[in-house]
Amino acid sequence: MELKHKNINRGYVKLRVWNDAIKLFKLVYRLTDKNNFPHRLQKIRSNLLDASHSISRNISEGYCRKNLKEYLNFLNIALGSSGETLSGIISLSEVNILSENEFKQLDELHFQMENELLALIKSLQQKQKNGVWENSFAD
Repeated sequence: MELKHKNINRGYVKLRVWNDAIKLFKLVYRLTDKNNFPHRLQKIRSNLLDASHSISRNISEGYCRKNLKEYLNFLNIALGSSGETLSGIISLSEVNILSENEFKQLDELHFQMENELLALIKSLQQKQKNGVWENSFAD
């Protein structure tokens, strides 16, 4: 999907971590297809979808706040959702709902996205420490 309307407040769509978070949500959605997922585990599926979707939503919300402290807060919330997502993935693998190959796909993408998120947080924390942060829409 390509956005036709672009502005400075939509800059998060260029972030690799945001794009990988979207990919992770799509993969979780596809691998836990409700038609093939046991009815008794629909609540777990729903929670896993919420957690994985929360990652990209918090990255974008924090970005759009245009305040470094708030941005870091939302990135840390996204990091928490990342942990919740991994926990759900591991749990489904342990009870053989996810195959070994499905778990591997999810784990690899999750690992990549989580490391990107950690790097972004570290970079912004350094900017905060150095007092280098542009938080204005004006030039």
